[in-house]
Amino acid sequence: MEIREEVLLAPFTTLGIGGRARYFAVAAAETDVEAAVEWARERGVRLFVLGGGSNLLVKDSGFEGLVLQIKVEGIESCGEGCLSAGAGVVWDEFVEHAIGVGMAGVECLAGIPGSVGGTPVQNVGAYGQEVAETIESVRAFDREAMEWVELSKAECRFRYRESLFNTAEPGRYIVTRVRFRLRPGGEANLRYADLQRRLGGGERPSLREVARVVREIRHGKGMLLVEGEADCRSAGSFFKNPIVGEQVLGTVAVAAGVDVNQVPHWAVGEGRVKLPAAWLLEQAGFVKGYGVGAAGISTRHTLALTNRGGATCADIERLQEEIVRGVEARFGIVLEREPVLLG
Repeated sequence: MEIREEVLLAPFTTLGIGGRARYFAVAAAETDVEAAVEWARERGVRLFVLGGGSNLLVKDSGFEGLVLQIKVEGIESCGEGCLSAGAGVVWDEFVEHAIGVGMAGVECLAGIPGSVGGTPVQNVGAYGQEVAETIESVRAFDREAMEWVELSKAECRFRYRESLFNTAEPGRYIVTRVRFRLRPGGEANLRYADLQRRLGGGERPSLREVARVVREIRHGKGMLLVEGEADCRSAGSFFKNPIVGEQVLGTVAVAAGVDVNQVPHWAVGEGRVKLPAAWLLEQAGFVKGYGVGAAGISTRHTLALTNRGGATCADIERLQEEIVRGVEARFGIVLEREPVLLG
């Protein structure tokens, strides 16, 4: 495994932003992961694990440590309805593989950028599906115990956009392989309203058709990586949908000047509801295309902050802070950034 020095990180991110890593290495095998961890330990160097770079904002000053890019490949069958994929496999390629062998469960997650290894960390979800619904176990290297572990779905502690890996134990585990339990011959998921409108009313659509429509919707929102399209230079949804107590709905309705029944929300149990961050932004004046200069809100998706060309991390952070302040001033709700900040 080669350890390179002073490697620019911007090309490894979908935002195309970021300074240099003091050290950089690629782990193509699990033995490389162990070697990199040991190398960093011996030198007292911080280590950051890089996947597809689709949920990452890198500081302009870069990272004074070792960035380890996980490129463990391979998709294998591990029994009826079970697929095991290396953390370095491109996520959308895994979705295509599952569809190709007739396994349902991830078709609505088509078009999401990044790699397989990043999906359990963020518990990615879209259009009525969450990856946690299909994950059976995660293989990872435990940097604290210096040993390999197999974590069950329960041990991963999945919640909305959260897991063990990005909350209780951030940085402790390096994911190298994920085992998925899918539904052979299963029907496609049509829980999401937009999919129902586009595909409902006729024969049950195939998994491939659902994936195609999902990609079309994502493309229409600038959330599909397409070379040359400025709106695609983003880290996806930049803010999490906030979860608040039901009593907050009244306050939000008054601030927005609407009836409480007009505030979009979803019940999540225990007297709490999830509010769409995009709606909050729009009500606070942060609409599609907002912003002057190199950083702005996508012209096709309210939640995506984009690099219009030549943007720096500082530009994105200034826009982020402006939006957070504006939404808090209007609704009393503090939005949380979804992408990881490195540096």
